[in-house]
Amino acid sequence: MSTSLKTLRATLASVLQFAPLETNAVKRRLRRIAGVSDFRKVAKRRLPGGVFDYIDGGAEDERTLAANSEAFERVTFRPRVLRGVGDIDVSGRVLGQPMAIPFVMAPTGFTRIADPQGELAVARAAQRANIPYTLSTLGTRSIEEVRTGAPDARLWFQVYAWRDRELVADMVRRAAACKYEAIVLTVDTAVFGRRERDLRRGFSLPPTIGPGTLIDGVLHPEWTWSFLRSEPIRFANVVGAGVGDGSSPVDLAGYINSQFEPSLSWCDVEWLRSLWSGPIIVKGIQTVADAEIAADAGVEAIALSNHGGRQLDGAPAIFDLVAPVADAVGGRIEIICDGGIRRGSDIVKAMAAGATACMGGRAYLYALAAAGEAGVDQLLAIWHEDIRRTLALLGVSSIAELDNDVLGPPRTNS
Repeated sequence: MSTSLKTLRATLASVLQFAPLETNAVKRRLRRIAGVSDFRKVAKRRLPGGVFDYIDGGAEDERTLAANSEAFERVTFRPRVLRGVGDIDVSGRVLGQPMAIPFVMAPTGFTRIADPQGELAVARAAQRANIPYTLSTLGTRSIEEVRTGAPDARLWFQVYAWRDRELVADMVRRAAACKYEAIVLTVDTAVFGRRERDLRRGFSLPPTIGPGTLIDGVLHPEWTWSFLRSEPIRFANVVGAGVGDGSSPVDLAGYINSQFEPSLSWCDVEWLRSLWSGPIIVKGIQTVADAEIAADAGVEAIALSNHGGRQLDGAPAIFDLVAPVADAVGGRIEIICDGGIRRGSDIVKAMAAGATACMGGRAYLYALAAAGEAGVDQLLAIWHEDIRRTLALLGVSSIAELDNDVLGPPRTNS
């Protein structure tokens, strides 16, 4: 064999190295996912159109939905160098307790439309990641199921103001019996937002497989087969309560408008305190004035939130509220930034602006739909590394050191 041929063979052997064949479809899928936008693309491909739009969509023209993420995109950093950042601490604290990263899994209704395991998968992922998980009143797994499925998780329970107050009281007592850590009172749903994607599709919960959706079901056979084989989807926390449990298809707007109390007021926060001895978080604050009232009311935390852009189109982008609210009530009450988080660097920006922690739901629903429980694990691992890398490149050694000095002037379109 000639020397040139030997050299060619050696060169080819050094560069033509094939990765081992991965037989697990989920692992193959995850290999190609680098962030939330990739999870979203895969979720869109795997879910029927109506299901994807329910997760992905917002109210009316979806301007507030877009603004939540765009607010983070406008922020620039002011990195410092030669700061000795060999040892980075990405942990945070919320409600006085440590967490691996300063992020809380937000409550999402009907989670099992993304994956049959639904809330159980997300709670288990949160338990492994050492961050809190918030179960929705309109969850598809019950208070008790989630505690059994994630026995060591930090669990919070989200409540709405139902017209049937005894129903709320019963759920709060059940959460206490199952050792949930906090109650999250959602206050931005006096009436249901107009979600036009759902209206155009005639989408109902749970989704129906019939003449109108048959083609969509055939085009997404994996989701359809899983949906048909799984136990019926329903509002697990209100089964048997006489308010309808979603076991039959419902118009969600009509259901919420008939069951939720539109006259909710700050007096109801006092009533909730009479039932619950632990921390209370008011979710849905969208002004400095209401943040100040919440602080005066003595709740432990507020979640600045516009319901992921799903309620009032034209509501403020949540990141833009963090700094003014922190200036007004910082030190008196914990501030959770909920809305638009797509990267670990977004969490860093919110913390630098004055948030105690961040919260989100849509991103982990994309991950759950794309790859099940393993997808949620990977999302949280990506964000953990995102935060570590961002802090290192900013010249900051820990989350606790972050302040407004690391944020630069806003990026403009010009």
